[in-house]
Amino acid sequence: MRAPTGLPASSLLQLIWLASPALPIGGFSYSEGLESAVDHAGVTTEAAASDWLTDQLHLTLARGDLAVLAKAIPAWRRGDLAHVAELNTWVLTTRESSELRLQTEQMGRSLVDWLRNQAGTEGLPGLDALAQMDPTYPIAFALAASRTQACVRDCALAFAFGWAENMVQAALKSVPLGQNSGQRILARLADEIPAAVDHATSLIDSERQVFSPMLAILSAQHETQYSRLFRS
Repeated sequence: MRAPTGLPASSLLQLIWLASPALPIGGFSYSEGLESAVDHAGVTTEAAASDWLTDQLHLTLARGDLAVLAKAIPAWRRGDLAHVAELNTWVLTTRESSELRLQTEQMGRSLVDWLRNQAGTEGLPGLDALAQMDPTYPIAFALAASRTQACVRDCALAFAFGWAENMVQAALKSVPLGQNSGQRILARLADEIPAAVDHATSLIDSERQVFSPMLAILSAQHETQYSRLFRS
């Protein structure tokens, strides 16, 4: 019996590359409110950090950025720049604190620069249009992922796992935790990610949201936190 044909190696490696915390777009420098949660919300143990990140995965990432990504990838593939711009504007206008907006803008711009460097003199369709939009990270990631042969679900899985790795590293430094604790948290997030992605891809535009008041408050508090390691 012949084994089922999977994702072409080049596309799989591209997704792994895009999800890597080593990608030079600055993801490692953000904690997305976690550092503030350590100070103000009792996230001071492995169990608390694991619960916090799992909730953040389902309540914010799945209903917001992952849902946007699921719409943006097919929009890039069919050349629907109007829809891409609409989604990009939604991301910008729904960030609930200055820090969170600055994060998605900085990472978006850095990913555009990385894509431009990878494309070289040949260019990349859609890249110039994206650069003129004040690009956000989910939209820039969607453009990069749309150039692979991966389905939307696989692209979203890669995006979510990249987020999880960055957030676990933030937890190791800010809680702080040991490497074994971090691996246990990452294992839990990896188990939860497929369900979060499936939920995100099932949402219609009117169901997309980023309502997370506790996270917004903590993010705003982080802006004036006396001692901090991270930019958000």
